[in-house]
Amino acid sequence: MGADRKCRASHLAFNLETREDDEEPEISKWEAIVWLSILTAWVSLLSGYLVDAIEGAPVSWKIPISFISVILLPIVGNAAEHAGAIMFAMKDKLDLSLGVAIGSSIQISMFAEGTSNYLKGLVLILCYLIVAASFFVHEDPHQDDI
Repeated sequence: MGADRKCRASHLAFNLETREDDEEPEISKWEAIVWLSILTAWVSLLSGYLVDAIEGAPVSWKIPISFISVILLPIVGNAAEHAGAIMFAMKDKLDLSLGVAIGSSIQISMFAEGTSNYLKGLVLILCYLIVAASFFVHEDPHQDDI
């Protein structure tokens, strides 16, 4: 009986600690769903504009569309991800900031056999540069030939 009582007491203390750390939500569940729907529609509209801009960029910049879509677009996406990590850090949300910032590193380390060192990182960077260079010199087929 004494062990069971200790277990209940520690479980109660744990629940009290977690309740103190929980934050009150700023908006309700339905408000969050509405905002998520609005922002999803907004992002889909902006994505359409982005695709239209990408179609015109190769002609004006004289670079292949495959380079823009495979190399430049992911770099811009990662910049937005890291900007989010900075915003979380400014709001003292260290757990979210670290989660965003370390997520890419964890993916790379899991890809490289669960371990990583400077040589594997250098090889991955060089492979990325080789792929980027190959997409940069690639000539897209003309629409008439397809």
